[in-house]
Amino acid sequence: MREDIHPKGYREVLFTDGTSGKSFVTRSTVKTDRTGEFEGKEYPLYQLTISSYSHPFYTGAQRLVDTQGRIDKFNKKYGRQS
Repeated sequence: MREDIHPKGYREVLFTDGTSGKSFVTRSTVKTDRTGEFEGKEYPLYQLTISSYSHPFYTGAQRLVDTQGRIDKFNKKYGRQS
């Protein structure tokens, strides 16, 4: 493999899905101050809100992720009148 082609700080990082609690290790340049242990080895830790472990496209489960009441606000403004 060629030397000096990767960006500075390119290393193995532990990503943890906050919804499902599952973790995986991959190489990344993401900056983090926390560390976590995975399979007996310590890695820099980055918390994810959603990943392929919890995303509806990959799990087949329908879930609405409502941030700050946007769905309710939309339904109130444009909802069907009975």
